[in-house]
Amino acid sequence: MAPQRNTGAGAEAELPEYAGHYRLQSCLGSGGMGVVHLAQSTSGMKVAVKVVHAEFAQDPEFRGRFRQEVAAARRVSGAFTAPVVDADPEAERPWMATSFIPGPTLSEHVKRNGPMAPGELRRLMAGLAEALRDIHRVGVVHRDLKPSNVLLAEDGPKVIDFGISRPKDSELRTETGKLIGTPPFMAPEQFRRPREVGPAADIFALGSVLVHAATGRGPFDSDSPYVVAYQVVHDEPDLAGLPENIAPLVLRCLAKEPEDRPTPDELMRELRSVSASYDTQAYIPAQRAGVTPVSEPPAAEPEQPEQAGRRRGRRLRKRVALGAGALGLAAIGTLAALQLSDDSDPAPKSATPHTTPSATFGGWRTAPVSKKSTPQCSYGDGKLLCAQPGVVFALDPSDGSLLWRHAVATTQRSGPPVLSGGLVQPSLDTGRQLEALDPATGKARWQKTVPAYTGLADAGGMLLLTHADGTVTGVDGSSGATKWSHRIPGQPAPYFTSFEGDPVAYATNTSDDGTSTRVTAVDPDTGEVSWDARLDGTLKPVGTADGSVFLLSLDSVYNSAKAVVRYTPGTGTVRRVTLPLALDQGHGTVHGHVVYVMGAGGSLVAVDMDARKQLWSLETALVRGSTPVADGRQVYVTAADGRLLAVNARTGRLVGQTPARLDSNSDQISAALPEPVVADNRVYAAAPDGTVFAVNSLTPGAW
Repeated sequence: MAPQRNTGAGAEAELPEYAGHYRLQSCLGSGGMGVVHLAQSTSGMKVAVKVVHAEFAQDPEFRGRFRQEVAAARRVSGAFTAPVVDADPEAERPWMATSFIPGPTLSEHVKRNGPMAPGELRRLMAGLAEALRDIHRVGVVHRDLKPSNVLLAEDGPKVIDFGISRPKDSELRTETGKLIGTPPFMAPEQFRRPREVGPAADIFALGSVLVHAATGRGPFDSDSPYVVAYQVVHDEPDLAGLPENIAPLVLRCLAKEPEDRPTPDELMRELRSVSASYDTQAYIPAQRAGVTPVSEPPAAEPEQPEQAGRRRGRRLRKRVALGAGALGLAAIGTLAALQLSDDSDPAPKSATPHTTPSATFGGWRTAPVSKKSTPQCSYGDGKLLCAQPGVVFALDPSDGSLLWRHAVATTQRSGPPVLSGGLVQPSLDTGRQLEALDPATGKARWQKTVPAYTGLADAGGMLLLTHADGTVTGVDGSSGATKWSHRIPGQPAPYFTSFEGDPVAYATNTSDDGTSTRVTAVDPDTGEVSWDARLDGTLKPVGTADGSVFLLSLDSVYNSAKAVVRYTPGTGTVRRVTLPLALDQGHGTVHGHVVYVMGAGGSLVAVDMDARKQLWSLETALVRGSTPVADGRQVYVTAADGRLLAVNARTGRLVGQTPARLDSNSDQISAALPEPVVADNRVYAAAPDGTVFAVNSLTPGAW
């Protein structure tokens, strides 16, 4: 069988023919973390195999999430879930096999056939209630129940995809929560009190799923996930169209407070008492009963106070959602594939300078290409080097004017362009083709076809390519010449991290039980090992300073940052500072002897490794923040809604933030948040509306 290709939104390099001893036959679907295949075991048993995307297989965070998914799915076993047959979270491409369940998803069924009949709806509600009972009784909270995660099998609905589930008794309940999911099916507490998300959140999602099944829409609908989030927290659900004797149960499921919602057992008891004979009359919620339909245009009729209140509420929601307030409530979505850009693109919009009467830098904002996706930028050769799917471009840092642009083949971005060996590498995406551009003109200086590789990193002017067999090839960034190619001792599949000003590249290899990590420093010019150490815990390098490397110690299952570690290879000393509260999916940066860590739930902390203590902690109210960047005065973080935040590096006080910059025509939010770029007392950042902007780092209060 020829190797398969993923043709979904996350198109990637060739997929494997086997996962373990399961032969992959056809693609059933593609999601944010991986591709699901119909597969067959040696004995002929059909299974559904989820294989993690190649771009995520090298990322310890995603491996941690996948281990978590496998662990949660294995805990759940019942008539209304898909049991795990086999899994290998530690494989080069991690995978999990579950029983194959023929049948469409609820989302597909409603799209194809329209809303469900009342009898079907009752059976669906009963099946999902029983599924949640099975899930909750083993201590798991699904947290992402939605129509696409419900399979309609002949013997009843099946709940699938435990990718973001959590044990309800996990210590994470007392930590800053991670707000990921799908806004129309998330409970209010997932936005308001992420630390308190429990089984009742799944009941809220069940209510939303039932509304979708009965009407083809959700109880909270908008083109913007931010507006939906506001509606979920503050507004009453729209239940128009629900059968009259199901609607009260659904309304209870959608109660704003968790304690007001029924348990799965209570739902099943009440469903048994509901007559199987259904009145097909549509249910109109009480709050809509006083509104009389009219045949004339609404403007010709006197407006009811209730109507006016809803109209004001809609206007308020739009203002709140587009502002910079508490609605940093982004859903982590999958970006749709975008059309390739080439040199025939319409002329770029000119930069809009924001000057002040004084001579100080006042900032600028520009939309250099027509694409509505978040650019990713870096700084090199005195230019701002940026990329969006299909195009790489250079901006003048002083005013944002476009210097050049160059079309590239990739429709995905795994990071910004980098300057390697004095030339611009348009992308660190994996593939077979390398290309280097002249930073002055954007013209290609060299191109090179190489064997397929699964990882690419830049370190000290060398490009380090990791191949599927674990071999690493060093390519000179200035000439494209191959300098060396061999394996790295102790690193079976090395993926490298490098830091500005540090002459070595780092590869890590965590033991199967997560109790230790081998850290290897490699000279990128020769591929020789500079030093090698085995340290306790699951570790991720985040920076270097004064001859030491700084690492985050992660929970091996949930990937939460538990501690900061400093290792000094010259002396072999290890210093570890435990965080008071672990940070889910922590990202870190180093400035001097202080490590700044951003958690997925919005917590930003500073840890002084000399003083061996946490200096401060700030709740930013962001659902997600980028990897922080520090310049000694401030710590900078970009948000999913396009805001740039500045936090005083000494006190942890928020001292400035820019407005949100969302694309008003799209409800998609980038899965990868670009880091801010700091240079020459300026901070450069990018937003989902396609803009790149610059602000004065000396005056964050004026942003």
